[in-house]
Amino acid sequence: MSNIDVLRDDVSLDEPTLVEGLPGVGLVGKLATDHLVETFDMCHYANVTCDSLPPVAMYEEGDRNLSPPVRLYADPEKDLLALRSDVPVAPPAALEFAECLGEWTVADDVLPVYLSGIGREREDGETPALYGVSTGGASDRLDAVDVSPPEEAGLVSGPTGALLSHAIETDTPALGLVVEASQRFPDPQASAHLLEAGIEPLLDISVPVQELTERAQEIRQTKRRLAKQMQSAEEESSKARPLGMYQ
Repeated sequence: MSNIDVLRDDVSLDEPTLVEGLPGVGLVGKLATDHLVETFDMCHYANVTCDSLPPVAMYEEGDRNLSPPVRLYADPEKDLLALRSDVPVAPPAALEFAECLGEWTVADDVLPVYLSGIGREREDGETPALYGVSTGGASDRLDAVDVSPPEEAGLVSGPTGALLSHAIETDTPALGLVVEASQRFPDPQASAHLLEAGIEPLLDISVPVQELTERAQEIRQTKRRLAKQMQSAEEESSKARPLGMYQ
C-alpha cells in the first residue's frame, strides 16, 4: 500500500513545484534538495509510505522524533515542496513508488521537477553541462529560462526514470533536469550548478549555494557511505546515461 500522509494541515500550497531528491549519480538530487530544505528551513510536511520501501526509522541530531526515510518538506511562501530520501528506492519499489507519487502530484496540482546526474568526470573548475527534458506539454517552462535540451540521446533509469516514465504514460506535466556529475564521489559543485542554472530560474527564487561549494570536501566525506551504497547497487540509482550512436 502506498500513501502520502500529510502532517501539516496548517500549510497552504497553491499549485506548488516539487523538487525530487532521490539518491543517484553524484548524489546531485539529494544534495540539492537537502540544501533547499536546510537553507529555507522548510517544514516537515508529509511522509511517503510504500510497502516496498525499506522498513527503517530515521532520527535527526537533537530530535527525539522518529520519521520514515522518504519525506516531503514545504515552504508555503515559495510554494515549494522538496522530496527528501535517506535511502535508495530499490527496483521492486520503483513502479509502486512512481504511481503513488505521480498520482498525488496530479491530484494536488503539483508540478514535479525530477533531478538526475549523468556520469562524466570534469576538469577542476569546469562547469558541468545541464539539460532539461519534459512531459505533458511542460517544455515551455524550460524554454522560458533557457535550459538547453540534451545534446545526445539517452535514458534516465532508476526510480527517477520510473517517475518520468509514469508522467509519460499518464501525459501529465513534469520536468527533468540532468546535470553532469562524478560517478565516483558526491558532487556538491554539480548540485550547486543544478540549483543555480535550473531550480533558481524555473522557480524564480534565489538559492544561495556558497555553502555547498565551500564545504564540498566535508560534504563528500559525510555522504561517501551513501555514495558507495549506490555504486554497489547500481540498478537502484537514479541516473541518466547516453545511448550512443548505435542502440
